[in-house]
Amino acid sequence: MKKAFINISKIYGILNPEFKKVSGVEMSQMNTIENGFLIVENGRIAEIGQMALFQGDHLETIDLNGASIMPTYCDSHTHIVFAEPREQEFEMKIQGKTYEEIAASGGGILNSAQKLGELSFEELYNRSAKRLTEVIKMGTGAIEIKSGYGLTIESELMMLRVIQKLKQNFKIPIRATFLGAHAIPALYKSNPQAYITEVVIPAIDIVAREGLADFVDIFIEKNYFSIEMAQTILDHSEKYGLKSKLHVNQLSNFGALQLAVDRQALSADHLEEMTDIEIDYLKSKMTMPTALPSCSFFLRIPYAPARKMIDSGLPIALASDFNPGSTPSGNMNFVLSLACIYQRMTPVEAFHAATINGAYAMDLAHEVGSISVGKLANFIVSKELQSIASIPYSFGRNIVDCVYIQGEKF
Repeated sequence: MKKAFINISKIYGILNPEFKKVSGVEMSQMNTIENGFLIVENGRIAEIGQMALFQGDHLETIDLNGASIMPTYCDSHTHIVFAEPREQEFEMKIQGKTYEEIAASGGGILNSAQKLGELSFEELYNRSAKRLTEVIKMGTGAIEIKSGYGLTIESELMMLRVIQKLKQNFKIPIRATFLGAHAIPALYKSNPQAYITEVVIPAIDIVAREGLADFVDIFIEKNYFSIEMAQTILDHSEKYGLKSKLHVNQLSNFGALQLAVDRQALSADHLEEMTDIEIDYLKSKMTMPTALPSCSFFLRIPYAPARKMIDSGLPIALASDFNPGSTPSGNMNFVLSLACIYQRMTPVEAFHAATINGAYAMDLAHEVGSISVGKLANFIVSKELQSIASIPYSFGRNIVDCVYIQGEKF
């Protein structure tokens, strides 16, 4: 069945479907159609063009009366399956406690793991589905969701099964990532290698056997997982063909980025602590550098050097890092604002980083991330919009009028 969206003021984010990512100067180039139409067939984009060429009068039509259309955001790094927010830690941050100090006092990831262990599957699913609904309404049309708040085999698998149920019940593309190596539980503090041997490795076996995850992730950081530990985990997950998406260079710089590139990780995420050496190491590689500016904003830590990376010819993706501890928001519109204000990305660069490059970071660029014939008809209908710059500029204003997923209003 076909339907036509007509009288569109401007269609943003048009790309040849062969484009899987944009890099360097390409990130500042925006293809648009003014006074356009878009035809959807069987949930996919069938045709786009100018109204002067529209010949679909026999189709069901939705008149957008001068609103604009753009692809939905592709949020390639989230942790939205969690039990409860952590407002008390927010107050501790205000009082001057660091991320590391909060974690050392029993807060942080271990706090979330304890609370998650107290929930039933259905309650965890219901809370996660509510958050997912909220971010879709704010413009997200494809998302990656990690485990990592279980830290036992049973709880990690429950998180991944919650994500599987979200995949079944929501029409947006959802990627699942096993992040059992997120923190060392208190039981294993004196012997972290035993945690890898007794929990992470056996969990990967089950995950691979049951097809519960698309990717594997590791928080490679001091006081969390070392490069040697990460190599052990990757050696095992790669036997199953599981691609990796890795947390690197968030709080310190000790070679984690180089490991991600060497292992051909699909993305290297965070990158707050970078030097020219790491930037050069990323050049001409397949790994997508992914910045999480909301995390830097909330924790008051440095921002990834996006401007320098783009000027060096690199691509970059933007993601929300939605989680209860360091980024309690999945609002990608605000992510664009932060990227422009604090990372000196242009609005068009930030837009591409949050759409096509985010899709690449989930291995979904063939399905979403741009307005392209053949891709899923996942798009935002905006309120009055002067240009793409209106999104980051008007950071307190919701520019999303409504969201269409596979051509149906969400």
